[in-house]
Amino acid sequence: MPATTPTVVFDVGNVLIRWDPLLVYRELIPDDEKRAWFMRNVCTAAWNLEQDRGRSWEEAVALLVASHPEWESQIRAYDERWHDAVPGIIEDSVAVLAELRERGEKVYAITNFSREKWAECLIRFPFLQSFDGVVVSAHERVVKPDPEIYQILFERYGLVAGDCIFIDDSAKNIETARKLGMQAVHFVEPIDLRLELRKLGVAT
Repeated sequence: MPATTPTVVFDVGNVLIRWDPLLVYRELIPDDEKRAWFMRNVCTAAWNLEQDRGRSWEEAVALLVASHPEWESQIRAYDERWHDAVPGIIEDSVAVLAELRERGEKVYAITNFSREKWAECLIRFPFLQSFDGVVVSAHERVVKPDPEIYQILFERYGLVAGDCIFIDDSAKNIETARKLGMQAVHFVEPIDLRLELRKLGVAT
């Protein structure tokens, strides 16, 4: 039987908490062209994703420092100043999460996150401990948009894709969710999350 109210599944980064490494690198590499080159060729999105897949930050930093010793301090900053790239919460989204919890709704999360930073964020942002279930990519060694990480959520917590609404800032992650049968909200600011959820049958 379908759920009476759809179950909301949140992404975390740039849905509930803000994350932008340029907050660090605009300071460390003031020159726009040099900074852009560094982000494309040294601390790349693909390199960062491997930490989300389970590689340790110690190994990740060591690999890059060996390849780009001239950038050692800037590479180490990605790890050591990671929290400077996370300035705080996205207040409206966190309020929606709290309201769902207060009403007794089940809420879940699927997030691409490194093991170390996730543990730190559970302390820094205690509301991340309020989910009924969380699938963290580094713990599973699989990252969105791989369908496997969504299937882990469904199987582990007894959820049906068609009963779920997934909220994520990545178009690729949203595409996979919809292919699997989930309803979805592509979280791109400015957005009225309450309105988008109401359209899909969630009272907010």
